[in-house]
Amino acid sequence: MQTQYVKDALPLPRLASARLASAIGFAIASCAGNSFAEQTSEKKQAVELDSVTVKGHQEDDFKVDNLQSPKYTAPLLDTPQTVTVISQAVIEDQAALSLRQVLSNVSGITFAAGEGGGGLGDSINIRGFSASSNILIDGLRDSAQTNRSDTFNLESVEVIKGPNSAYGGSGTTGGSINLVSKMPQARDFNRASIGLGTDQYQRLTADINQQLDGVPGAAFRLNLMGHQNGVAERDNIDQDRWGIAPSLTFGMGTDTQLNLSYFRQSDHDLPDYGLPASDGKVLSGVDRDNYYGFHNIDREETDTESFTVKLDHRFNDLLSLQNLTRFSEVDRLTVVSASHVNTSAPGLAPGQYVPAGPQGLGRDYNTKLAINQTNLTWNFNTGPLAHALVTGAEISKEKYDRTNKSYGLDFTGQAFDLYHPPGYYSGQTNKRDTEKVSSELDGRALYVIDTIELNEQWQLNASLRYDYLDGSAKSASIRNGVQAPSARFSTTDEELSSRLGVVYKPAPNGSIYLAWGNSFNPSAENIVGRGRIGRDLSEDDQNLDPEKNETWELGTKWELFGDRLAVNAAVFRVTKTDGRVASNDPLADPVVLDGKQRVDGIELGVAGKPTENWDIFANYTFLDSEILNAAPNDFAQEGQALANTPPRSFSLWNTYDVTDALQLGYGLQYMSERNISTKSTAKVDDYVVHSAMAAYQINDEVDVQLNVRNLFNEEYYDRVRTSTGSTSRSSSLVPGEGRTAIASVNFAF
Repeated sequence: MQTQYVKDALPLPRLASARLASAIGFAIASCAGNSFAEQTSEKKQAVELDSVTVKGHQEDDFKVDNLQSPKYTAPLLDTPQTVTVISQAVIEDQAALSLRQVLSNVSGITFAAGEGGGGLGDSINIRGFSASSNILIDGLRDSAQTNRSDTFNLESVEVIKGPNSAYGGSGTTGGSINLVSKMPQARDFNRASIGLGTDQYQRLTADINQQLDGVPGAAFRLNLMGHQNGVAERDNIDQDRWGIAPSLTFGMGTDTQLNLSYFRQSDHDLPDYGLPASDGKVLSGVDRDNYYGFHNIDREETDTESFTVKLDHRFNDLLSLQNLTRFSEVDRLTVVSASHVNTSAPGLAPGQYVPAGPQGLGRDYNTKLAINQTNLTWNFNTGPLAHALVTGAEISKEKYDRTNKSYGLDFTGQAFDLYHPPGYYSGQTNKRDTEKVSSELDGRALYVIDTIELNEQWQLNASLRYDYLDGSAKSASIRNGVQAPSARFSTTDEELSSRLGVVYKPAPNGSIYLAWGNSFNPSAENIVGRGRIGRDLSEDDQNLDPEKNETWELGTKWELFGDRLAVNAAVFRVTKTDGRVASNDPLADPVVLDGKQRVDGIELGVAGKPTENWDIFANYTFLDSEILNAAPNDFAQEGQALANTPPRSFSLWNTYDVTDALQLGYGLQYMSERNISTKSTAKVDDYVVHSAMAAYQINDEVDVQLNVRNLFNEEYYDRVRTSTGSTSRSSSLVPGEGRTAIASVNFAF
């Protein structure tokens, strides 16, 4: 499954491939529909009974009571930690497509632009700290650095906030993100959706779930997706993808259940690395629809495959086992021309620029992962104490290979109009390999998690995890086709992580908790996710101890209005110590563990039904971040807020059933201004983005939905490169999408 480097550098015809994928998906869905139409009338009646909501889906609740992982034995009400779950109902109501759009519903999360326009995929911060390597799929770590661009196979997204290596392993400084996949259900349903919208939006999905005749407890589910769109107010950007996700479950309703699932998605996009900026502001006179790359050179092509086996076995009422195994591979090719500009080069007139930073930079890389996790859950008593004990083990092997390439774009003697960039490269190219990087990371972990019920009012949650990480990497530069000897690095880390929480229940529908937890960031944290050899594993830091993080959190959770509405509030402190920083003696010891950062904050959240007709999902985060210790003698950073960490953020989505057939929705996302860099007081502007939805149920089988995102066409920047920039090399900001309208027709049959 190797990605081929296209000889003439011309992108694939995206419109044609999108239509082909859509046609194939529609044909399969149509054939399935004809087959299902021949089934018994009893099954038809069952399908009709399941279609009881305005949107034609049964999973219509904004409030989620439990997390997917068996590591969390208590319901969310009694989990001593801030957890936000974006349900399938919210995702579908908003017509949210990418993980970034879904996570925009969670306050306290921000997004970074690719380093140097390097095509690194999702770059996510939680509570001021990177969580890009802390993404899990169904409880298994997925560290491949890629764009998770579609939600067609997602049931929900769980955001667990605060350092929690006791649950998620290394990293997890600000928290972790778990993507929950759709699985076969013990009922028959067939759904399809066709969407058309502004900016060439075209989308077709199908979700088919059928119980297998003659095989009790067995069901098959198939999710299909074909998609194409441009981006409002970003005229040159387009995205084209298709996906398929079949899954098969045996033994539903029995003591032994086996699930087999496969996932395949292919993306062909034109990457967006935004607009040139300085001190957190786009350069004066630059329009947000300007494109500073080269659409005949740049591309982003990703193929993702995974196969997962999940086995659940219940020995008896006291003991159960879960085993998860996954093999996955990501092939990704990016060719990027960053939006950094030089406006001070000799001979330039006002309003002219020459490109700066990476131009025609290619990265062809492959990530492979094999991971197995076993959880054994025990329910027993020791005297008056009731235990829900989880013991587990995890073993993983990850491999990363990357070849850097350059197109050798030549801008000698050229100058471009800053306000009307060409968007097309007409010069000569000199394609060549420039570097090869490969790395491996072997992980082993043992953990124990115990939830102890002391009595009806008091609970104790204690977790302990041991991690062993063995990482190695090598890199070699290539000049004139000759590869230099490889530089080799290695590191080994052994860490013990823990978490402790005390829960007091003054009433059955409420809890008050105090929790402490820690996490660690090893030197090799990103070598198989990003292949960042020079920063995360080099001769300077391969033997450094991990960075250390800890959190204190005091909070309360309540379920109101007959348990229909969940509300939560918490105050917390996250502290990072032993941070890796540059020393003042680079020859003797270039990297030292002298950094210290702290974030104090408040979290508020609400999810569920205040009334029978009103659903609401909202959260607010306040963050007071500060650098306590920076690099030696770097006094300018000390006392500064962390980069891309807004003091205030708020997200709201709510819907109201006007009648049995008509539903209206409204949402907003607010982010306050935040530091662009720790070395400056320059700020990125605050913003408020509004959205709206209307859905109408025509009959039991058909409903229509209209979504308008960015209702007032706000110009805002939700992805930032955390540097101030200069006249010789600007920084960059990536605009959020402009006003976008999407009309969908949804079928249940």
